[in-house]
Amino acid sequence: MAAAGILAQYQAMLNRGEFCIQRCSACSQHIFFPREICPHCGADSLDWVVPSGHGTVYAVTTVQRKADAGGNYNVSLVDLDEGVRLMSRVTVVPPEAVRIGLQVRARVQLTDGVGVIVFDAEGKSTSTGTTS
Repeated sequence: MAAAGILAQYQAMLNRGEFCIQRCSACSQHIFFPREICPHCGADSLDWVVPSGHGTVYAVTTVQRKADAGGNYNVSLVDLDEGVRLMSRVTVVPPEAVRIGLQVRARVQLTDGVGVIVFDAEGKSTSTGTTS
């Protein structure tokens, strides 16, 4: 399957409300962003697996915007418990409340049928979107 095919497959899963990452069947390492070949051992036998969704904010910045442009939002790097790092947003809490070390949980947010991964602070949740 071509790289564009791997990305299309990943996005199709998100659009169905499913969050998956890859795991190498040769070396057992988890992988994110989707790839055709394991960056750890070079094997091409990668499987899709459902991660726990639990993670920790590794780094965060708040993007400042005027209220009429949607207001402030955060851009966060999150380390999943499986050992991969994702760039996303932490939702439900104010952007200024997101801190390094914050425990978060992933969920798929669907907007007009397009899924993206966002994170909620542990103990906080929202009824919008699909929880993974």
